[in-house]
Amino acid sequence: MPKLTMDAEVNGRKVRREIQPYSRLLDFLRDNLNLTGTKEGCGAGECGTCSVFVNGKLVKSCLMPAAKAQGTRIETIEGLAGLGDLTPVQRAFHKTGASQCGYCIPGMVMAATAALRENPGADIEEIKERLGGNICRCTGYTKIFEAVEMAKAVIAGDAPETVLEEDKVGDSYIGANVRRLDAPSKVSGRLKYAADMKMHDMLQMQVLRSPLAHAKILSIDTSEAEAMEDVVCVITEEDVPGNDGFGVFVHDQPIMARGKVRHVGEAIAAVAAENVLTARKALSKIKVEYEALPGLYDPADAMKPGAPVIHDYAPDNLVKHIPVRKGNVEKGFAEADLILEDDFRTQQVEHAYLEPEAGIAYVDPDDVVVVISPSQNITHHRHMLAEIIAKPINKVRFIMSPVGGGFGGKEDMIYQGMLALCAMKTHRPVQLNFTREESLIASAKRHPARIHYKMGLTLNGRITAISFDMLSDGGAYGMSSEGVMRKAAILSCGPYEVKNLKVDTRAVYTNNTPSGAFRTFGAMQAQFATESMMDMAAEALGMDPFEIRRINMMKIGAKTHTQQTLETASLDRVLEAAETASRWEKGVPNVRGAERDDLNGPDTRQPCTLGARIKGSRNETHPYEKVA
Repeated sequence: MPKLTMDAEVNGRKVRREIQPYSRLLDFLRDNLNLTGTKEGCGAGECGTCSVFVNGKLVKSCLMPAAKAQGTRIETIEGLAGLGDLTPVQRAFHKTGASQCGYCIPGMVMAATAALRENPGADIEEIKERLGGNICRCTGYTKIFEAVEMAKAVIAGDAPETVLEEDKVGDSYIGANVRRLDAPSKVSGRLKYAADMKMHDMLQMQVLRSPLAHAKILSIDTSEAEAMEDVVCVITEEDVPGNDGFGVFVHDQPIMARGKVRHVGEAIAAVAAENVLTARKALSKIKVEYEALPGLYDPADAMKPGAPVIHDYAPDNLVKHIPVRKGNVEKGFAEADLILEDDFRTQQVEHAYLEPEAGIAYVDPDDVVVVISPSQNITHHRHMLAEIIAKPINKVRFIMSPVGGGFGGKEDMIYQGMLALCAMKTHRPVQLNFTREESLIASAKRHPARIHYKMGLTLNGRITAISFDMLSDGGAYGMSSEGVMRKAAILSCGPYEVKNLKVDTRAVYTNNTPSGAFRTFGAMQAQFATESMMDMAAEALGMDPFEIRRINMMKIGAKTHTQQTLETASLDRVLEAAETASRWEKGVPNVRGAERDDLNGPDTRQPCTLGARIKGSRNETHPYEKVA
């Protein structure tokens, strides 16, 4: 298909370039003009990172065919201030700390600029509405809205430009409002993330991924792909020269599937070609013969006798079991007046960082293999890669590019090894940029968890014992599961002093997408269950939920679940601040009713959904069964 000639005015300059007929406006800006401040976050018009002005109107450049912009006037983030000072909007974003990872910020600045151009008097609700097509995963939006309101006031003359200047710092930076050093590069679009970087003679990589969750690989035929014009190399697990395995705690994951695949989306082979389109076409020429194996998709099934084995080293499919014991649980439950028992579940969660995974690898003149990527664990990655490619550590270098959001999801070395192998095989720079779909299918998620919780309390609200059992779906590879289970166990019973507890946290292998690090690292799942139990206990005992927490909270001198003595504790102040800020009216929460045996009065029990009982003259030995 013949190329098209594209004429446009971009940031005040007339440009003419040859483009592919299928090019988007985003491709024209990034690939033809190297205006990489315009980002690709989703490719579907949902996130807003690609926002630009076309003839003065804000558009999502990932949705507009480049040919449709023929002869138009285009303005990108780089053109807002040009080579001069930052605009009031950009300076306000710098002042308020509105940019964190910075990946969404060019698009966010464009949307904010559009809002104030179209209505300089926009109120906060209109500002929120106009920025609604732009997603941020870091800030929580408050500082972004604050920045737009500040810029609005300066532009309208209602506030002096001095409000955009940096606050003066006194004797100490602690507690002072200090601006980020990297904010100007983010608000102007000048900062280069891995996908923005270009190197001379650079190849583009694409990855063939498994359509099956669990299968033996009988054969891989790459000959047809290798014979294609502009394909420079194809790699499989046979190209790995060293010890093929990586992971955070257990090195159970190969660079590409070795012998069998363990989840949908696992890498099978990779192609490096002169351009992305050729590399994608080459993937379709690779022939893989599979033998399907029984799959495991439920963590409870993974623990059953005779279950399919995901990894030979773990015949019981157990990734890690962390037990914590303190006191005498049986004695603690015997001392309880109230026993609550319930089950909780949390779901798999995608990190959804706005920057999809990306990276570049090359071999420098001194034969050092260099990998550039937004890795959150470059030192560990460097040591693992040296083992995998059989090179001494001084011949491997990792460079951490700016991270466009990570939240723990970029701790895993799921593509850097493939880049290194291709760079070694071709002696040319190689770049890989994930699509959003590829990021969703291949990256680790938050661990789904099932928690069985049993709590004993006295009538005055004191916890006497806790039994906590958590089963987590680790997915196909270990990744951060051991650390997540360890943290979940340590923090399982919350900031409450419990003399008697029995805690078990387990992660098991399944054929689901691997689970890994995510903000709170196991604590979120545990605290959801613990705090829910505390509210239900308060309701069952007729207590205020703040009061029951004060009764049980760890104070100075308390012993943690792992027998550490606390020298400082601040939960009392946290509870007081939360109670004040929430304007809490003291009383009993209306969470779920628990059956109660009145010790002295008539039997007035009512059905409830709690597995709870209060011991007395009746029902002293049999817990109330939960009602659906």
